[in-house]
Amino acid sequence: MAASQLHVALAGNPNCGKTTLFNLITGQNGYVGNWPGVTVEKKEAKLSRDKSVTVTDLPGIYSLSPYSPEERVSRDYLMSGEPDVVIQLLDATNLERNLYLALQVIETGLPVVVALNMADLVEKSGDKIDTAALSKKLGAPVVMVSALRNTGIDELIAAAKRAAATKGSVAEHTFDSAIEDVLGKIEAELPGSVTTNKRRYYAVKLFERDNEAARAINLTKAAAEKVEALIAQCEQDCDDDAESIITGERYAVIAHIMDECVKKAPATMSISEKIDRVVTNRILGLPLFVIIMWAVYSIATSADAFGTAGTDWVNDNLFGEGFELFGMALPSIPAAIEGFLTSVGASDLVSSLVLDGIVAGVGAVLGFIPQMFVLFVLLAFLEDCGYMARVAFVMDRVFRRFGLSGKSFIPMLVSTGCGVPGVLATKTIENEKDRRMTVMTTTFIPCGAKLPVIALIMGALVGEGEASWIAPLFYFLGVVAVIVSGIMLKKTRLFAGRPTPFVMELPSYHFPSLKSWWLHVWERVSAYIKKAFTIIFASTIVVWFLMNFGVYEGVFGFLPEITGGLEEFTEFSILAMIGRAIGWIFIPLGFDSWETTAMSISGLVAKENLVGIASTILAVGDDTGLSPELWVAFGGLFPTAGAIAAFGAFNLLCAPCFAAMGTIRAQMNSGRWTAIAIGYECAFAWVVGLIINQMYNLIALGQVGIWTFVAFAFIAAILFQLFRPMPKWAWDEDIAPVPAAA
Repeated sequence: MAASQLHVALAGNPNCGKTTLFNLITGQNGYVGNWPGVTVEKKEAKLSRDKSVTVTDLPGIYSLSPYSPEERVSRDYLMSGEPDVVIQLLDATNLERNLYLALQVIETGLPVVVALNMADLVEKSGDKIDTAALSKKLGAPVVMVSALRNTGIDELIAAAKRAAATKGSVAEHTFDSAIEDVLGKIEAELPGSVTTNKRRYYAVKLFERDNEAARAINLTKAAAEKVEALIAQCEQDCDDDAESIITGERYAVIAHIMDECVKKAPATMSISEKIDRVVTNRILGLPLFVIIMWAVYSIATSADAFGTAGTDWVNDNLFGEGFELFGMALPSIPAAIEGFLTSVGASDLVSSLVLDGIVAGVGAVLGFIPQMFVLFVLLAFLEDCGYMARVAFVMDRVFRRFGLSGKSFIPMLVSTGCGVPGVLATKTIENEKDRRMTVMTTTFIPCGAKLPVIALIMGALVGEGEASWIAPLFYFLGVVAVIVSGIMLKKTRLFAGRPTPFVMELPSYHFPSLKSWWLHVWERVSAYIKKAFTIIFASTIVVWFLMNFGVYEGVFGFLPEITGGLEEFTEFSILAMIGRAIGWIFIPLGFDSWETTAMSISGLVAKENLVGIASTILAVGDDTGLSPELWVAFGGLFPTAGAIAAFGAFNLLCAPCFAAMGTIRAQMNSGRWTAIAIGYECAFAWVVGLIINQMYNLIALGQVGIWTFVAFAFIAAILFQLFRPMPKWAWDEDIAPVPAAA
């Protein structure tokens, strides 16, 4: 890196607009969300107007005390010596809360510029902030900005460049004289290697008994003993613990700053507060969420919806009979490719690979893009407008009744788009046990890639009939699976402990900016398309090989040739052999054919891949999951509707795609825990599928067998684990400490 390069760190609380500002000043397209965990690692990019400036977007945090991975990432970077200046972004509509972190960042001794974001909302509310007085109190320049409206940005960058030249200074704010006296004595014990502008920061951290800070400055044993004696005496004098003393002092400073620098408008209830009286209501909040999510999935999969119409057009034209464009008759994609292969004299093997393997498999997945686009548009709006943040708040009430935390629901909301960022979002959970449990269960929520599977199952169950309840039902099956699993696992020693307190800013409701909304949708759709042309492309080739090669009458080779054109040649394929070898596992679930087993295995590569493989195996190569021909062929593999539902439940709840599995491995940082997570997901999905199939056989068909009693045994075990009292030892298990700011 060039010596003249200027490094700017962008810090702030969750939901203060950091990522929006980062995208604006760097030209990046990072995801913007309304909950913690959007930025789970620091992101870096050049300033779009000045390539000599590098901006690092740090994870949103509430404190520099490293209780969570985000706080550790942020603090380590700030204290690494790399940033030349820090832009501390504050939500100006929630200034008192945001100042807690700002004071700590200023204490680091780094050059800091305070940016008050959402200036337009402050003006609209009638509040007045004296930036000059605030700057004097904080000892740092203060600039009013609006990242969403692109105002004050040039002034902010100019202020950051000026501040970088100062090389930092000692924080201006002070605590009570008795506390300052102790801090002064602690500073005297610091080694000479600690520079003047950082001595207060380390004194405060040592007062809070921050062992990482002590190790960072190589505090001697003798000095550590003197510091501990000073702290113990202060705790005795104040009748409080050290960390709470500092927390109280910081809030006292903040209260004084608010009195001196902020004039609040006469209290009136904002529009957001009025909406929240209904949305977060203890009685109405949860039913309203159910209705909204029911509507979202119904609209995305309804026969009359725009997405379904778009999918039908893709089926009937791009992968069907062809279409007209500007008066010209154009062939479908399969017909055009088949014509090209014929013209170049391609062999039957090559034609089969391209048409029956690649085109059929990838085409079946691509046909769902219109439906998924509608789903992502609706979900992105709910997230960006601020509603989903309220859902996490509402679900915290539900989760906490069962020993869980609302923080666990945030990754599940993120997982509605893709399981990978959902698993990454678990980094915001401080309690290691809660985090691991959330990693294990968050992919139960149907991601966008599972929508084709749901559509296929809907078609097989009801055909052309209207069944708007099926898609939402599978979504809520995932939610119930998470809650049930959480309650059961919390009562085991692996996951016992008190839930992590849930702290989260609720942003004001607003109509999302069209750019942010579009980027959010495009991020998810493009990821789906990319997967179709990479992972799914490769897997369809593998499946085509396994399905078209095998042994017939003692001869191994390309089955369409060595069988003499036998129509049922796939019965002798390698894929059929594999399916028959392990298909017995699914006998209690009602499906044990090699075809359904092969589909389930392919779903582990990518969930949407299941539909493409079904299209390939069932030789319905020019249609997608909404095709009546594929519905009929797929439904014919199952003896009953209960078996179809069990197949759907198993494949929607079992281990996620390879990409999500890899992310789970990275988050667990343990092969053993990864095996436990994936093993539990598959086992739980198998049990649910078993119960669905056996209860259908009993209630609808009057059939009773040994597996019926096994299903009742599992139901009894689940109910026992759900309703037995929480063991007394469960609350005594070690848990991670809670940030004082919470």
